[in-house]
Amino acid sequence: MQYAICILGTVPLRAEPAHTAEMVSQLLYGETFKVLEERGKWSRIRTSFEDLEAWIDNKQLLKISQSDFEKLEAEELQLSADLMEFVTGEGQLIPIPLGSVLNAVTLMKHEHSGAVTTKAQPKEKLIETAFLYLNAAFLWGGKSPMGIDASGFTQMVYKLNGYKLSRNAAQQAQQGESLSFIEESEPGDLAFFDSPDGSINHVGIMMRDNYIIHVDGKVRLDRIDHSGIYNAELRRHTHKLRVIKKII
Repeated sequence: MQYAICILGTVPLRAEPAHTAEMVSQLLYGETFKVLEERGKWSRIRTSFEDLEAWIDNKQLLKISQSDFEKLEAEELQLSADLMEFVTGEGQLIPIPLGSVLNAVTLMKHEHSGAVTTKAQPKEKLIETAFLYLNAAFLWGGKSPMGIDASGFTQMVYKLNGYKLSRNAAQQAQQGESLSFIEESEPGDLAFFDSPDGSINHVGIMMRDNYIIHVDGKVRLDRIDHSGIYNAELRRHTHKLRVIKKII
């Protein structure tokens, strides 16, 4: 088994070993992973935080020792708390997005002087964090303020506040406690929505007064009722409500 770390701000993870393959997620700077297989210029990996298997370009990773990997795994996460910032190394700047992992900065011989978040935050902080992503463009598989998808958005908001969510909406829907009514929800709870075939395909974060923040074209605010998300600009419901979950 080999071990590695992401050395760039954002790196695409592909469903197959090709740059034209579907981007299933991203690695952010400092995230660690196991290398399961090497095939030419590509490696099949399993991410530490998400337990997700995907392919990465070998030029976008740095191999590390098992002891360094295990040491990093045992540490409390230190995450960048600024929307966009940078680390420096060998006289160069490496831009990194909100939520990058900073535990291995010294190991990679980089320097960082921006804001850092480390400990679990009160549930009330979730909405404040969610607003940092407001108007970020939708990007399938994205996890950064420069492009993000629905489940990447909820995962990153929770991660920045010290809580772990799975990567996709259907997996996240398996976590937490189900609520019977919207009126029982609190800001920060997750609302899940399904497709016509009944599979969960969308998630957003509940706010006060029957509002929700979610990703639909961009990170945006919409109304929510017992039927689902209502887009006032389109004058129609766009997502059918399946369940609301209390994670915290």
